Amino acid sequence: MLAIALGTTEIILIVAVLFLLFGASRLPQLAKSLGQSRKAFKEGLREAEEEEAADKSLRSAEAPMISEMSDEALAEEMRRRAEAK
Repeated sequence: MLAIALGTTEIILIVAVLFLLFGASRLPQLAKSLGQSRKAFKEGLREAEEEEAADKSLRSAEAPMISEMSDEALAEEMRRRAEAK
């Protein structure tokens, strides 16, 4: 990931240019929409990561042979599968 370090002078310059382009009345609206977009993007990334982890766990879980399992192991496997649904 590319990290950009901005100093105080650069931030002040960026804010000044934004102020000139959009005006004082539109800057709060712009900041709010930027924040909402960032939040939605992060939420989408989190959901995608959760789906990927769930798919990965489903693929990696091997189904044991029922005939080779003890009664306790079979009961535990049934509980685990019921909780996963």
